[in-house]
Amino acid sequence: MADRFFPNTMPSFVDETTIEESFLEGAKEPLLELLYLPYGTVCEKLKRVAFDLKETIVKETWVCKRGRVSDYTVYTGALGTAFLLFKAYQVTLDKNDLVLCSDIIKACDSASRGSGHVTFICGQAGVYSLGAVVAKHNEDEQLCDHYLTKFKEIELPKDLPNELLYGRAGFLWACSFLNKNIGRETISLTQIRAVVAEVIKSGRKMGKGRCPLMYEWHGKRYWGAAHGLAGIMHVLMDMELKADEVEDVKATLHYIIRNRFPSGNYPSSEGSESDRLVHWCHGAPGVALTLTKAAKVFSNDEYLQAAVEAAEVIWNRGLLKRVGICHGVSGNSYVFLSLYRLTGKVGYLYKAKAFACFLHARAQALISEGVMHGGDRPYSLFEGIGGMAYLFFDMIDPMETRFPAYEL
Repeated sequence: MADRFFPNTMPSFVDETTIEESFLEGAKEPLLELLYLPYGTVCEKLKRVAFDLKETIVKETWVCKRGRVSDYTVYTGALGTAFLLFKAYQVTLDKNDLVLCSDIIKACDSASRGSGHVTFICGQAGVYSLGAVVAKHNEDEQLCDHYLTKFKEIELPKDLPNELLYGRAGFLWACSFLNKNIGRETISLTQIRAVVAEVIKSGRKMGKGRCPLMYEWHGKRYWGAAHGLAGIMHVLMDMELKADEVEDVKATLHYIIRNRFPSGNYPSSEGSESDRLVHWCHGAPGVALTLTKAAKVFSNDEYLQAAVEAAEVIWNRGLLKRVGICHGVSGNSYVFLSLYRLTGKVGYLYKAKAFACFLHARAQALISEGVMHGGDRPYSLFEGIGGMAYLFFDMIDPMETRFPAYEL
């Protein structure tokens, strides 16, 4: 199991207010030196690296390809580069990032025609919803309307699964993204409600006993954020649910908590006894983000306590030998940021800083040495250094951080 992650030897907390100047001068190990720097100083370093990474990613995924798009998705494709550019724009308000972002989205629009995929992360809903939001920021009303029209023309297949990456939950997330960033009722509650009803209906067919909602994807009953219960419940909590549906969501979350591993980690799927994966996609990180959201939505301490316990698993086993946000250190960092936003406890902000400092100090060298995996698509948002760049930008304003394409 330890071959999946690096042992975490970093201090569990460093109080910046008590650090002596003489210690900083004597710190020789780059990671340790970063940990003992004030948060603002670290963020300046992270921002500089994020800009450098952004330029590299744009070069490799756009310039070198001469604007040709083969993979249009947020997950591993050009739309992930556009999403990163939009984040960079939000940090700096540099219109050049916004213009380039818009150009990439236009190419993704062309590349996505006829794809049949309908979600934000892996489908056309991502192209059209991000396109509309970016067009709004560019004050291009005609282009915004173009993307909104195309979004509203998306037809969901009857046999569509319910999970986040390829299913109904992923389409619903895009609806919420539009309604938050364009305006309420951009996508009507009637249209959204019809999809929510299908998700609830499907979950109840498979649910039983203490777990009223259950779903399958390719024959497995997944629990994680990407394909399973955590991701679907996360999206449902942003919907206007009926009272009995709310109770089903809460009971399903209770079921997940009650049936976690003794370690505090979570099975990747129903009945799995393999306590190995500590990823956003499978395991404690994705579940923890959902439980943190549930603690806020339902004002329930049981969800918060379970999220806190999951965060301990991530601190101990979450320095993965991968860099990305789906199954890497970058994604795991967001659990600490989410808990910090909810609780205001500086210890969680420190832990996010520690994971980011680990990436800053060691990731590139470890990838070069072959000790750390840079991702099958090394410049992508979800698998590669795109996710690390996004995290570094996000660290600048920790109260506004959001796991990309998951937290709203």
